[in-house]
Amino acid sequence: MTTAITLNPLHEAHDEATHVERKTRLQAIEAALDTSGLRPELSTLPVIPATSAQLLAVHEQRLIDTIHWTASQDDVWFGMDTYTTRHTWEAARMSAGAAIAAVDAVATGRAHNAFALSRPPGHHATPSQPMGFCFFNNIAVAARHAFMHHGIARLAIIDFDVHHGNGTQDCFYDDSTVLFCSSHASPLYPGTGSEHEVGLEDGYGTTLNIPLPYRTGDMGFSMLYDQVIMPAVRRYRPEMILVSAGYDAHWDDPLGPLSLSISGYTAITQRLVALANELCNGKIVMILEGGYSLPALSGGVLASLRVLLGQAPAPDPLGPADTAEPDLTTVIRRILDRHPIF
Repeated sequence: MTTAITLNPLHEAHDEATHVERKTRLQAIEAALDTSGLRPELSTLPVIPATSAQLLAVHEQRLIDTIHWTASQDDVWFGMDTYTTRHTWEAARMSAGAAIAAVDAVATGRAHNAFALSRPPGHHATPSQPMGFCFFNNIAVAARHAFMHHGIARLAIIDFDVHHGNGTQDCFYDDSTVLFCSSHASPLYPGTGSEHEVGLEDGYGTTLNIPLPYRTGDMGFSMLYDQVIMPAVRRYRPEMILVSAGYDAHWDDPLGPLSLSISGYTAITQRLVALANELCNGKIVMILEGGYSLPALSGGVLASLRVLLGQAPAPDPLGPADTAEPDLTTVIRRILDRHPIF
């Protein structure tokens, strides 16, 4: 079984040393790959930048033009949180290209599964607006590419970042060809992702949001996947599963109020790989989103890669959260009773 990874070779030029979303994130992951001994077991694939046509399949021309314009400017910020450098344009195109390359590998059978280790992240970028450290919506661009170039008719996007994937939701809210499932802390940035946001028109019932109370951790996520997310994906029956893999739901993350452990990320990835094996011949692609504790981020990525490789889990280097979890029984029952997919 071949597991491929793709890396953005230009990511280091998009960097602000005082910002949480900085080059040290991918550097920590690459260092962990080397020290763990996993790198030789992975197939590292070349990456090229996403083309204008690939970006236009998701984004408005004015957004693309705006990001391109930042290449001629110093220190442009979108809102209070999303910085650019003169190199962000190329880094963001290459980040989307890393997601496309991972999907290409799995769709063509060159790899059984894949992980795009890309930054800047993407799931907050809407068709018209960069935000939340994101410029182009990497997973949405890769999904459109799968539809247009690989004959995929239906796919599921599972987002386990601590923040709601508002941009991805906006891209597919009226589109029945994508089942979008997001589990996220609430209340939290960007303030979207209510249970009542279930899709519109052709997409009615194909958006599934699960807002989670603070301190939800390994036990709650296991319940959530077993009782809500996995049954929903089975009902939808996708041909490929894409994952917005954010590791900021870890208890050590400085931005997230949830309590997952690295063992919890192993359990989530095991469930998603099992779903892919059951429903779509193992076709699963993970695409990096958030994660701002470097030990939790690198440890979580390694844990997910071990699952993709079919290996046994390694010991959790950080251990479990030292907090009690809230009871999700009412949240789960309400979603099962009210969401159209059930």
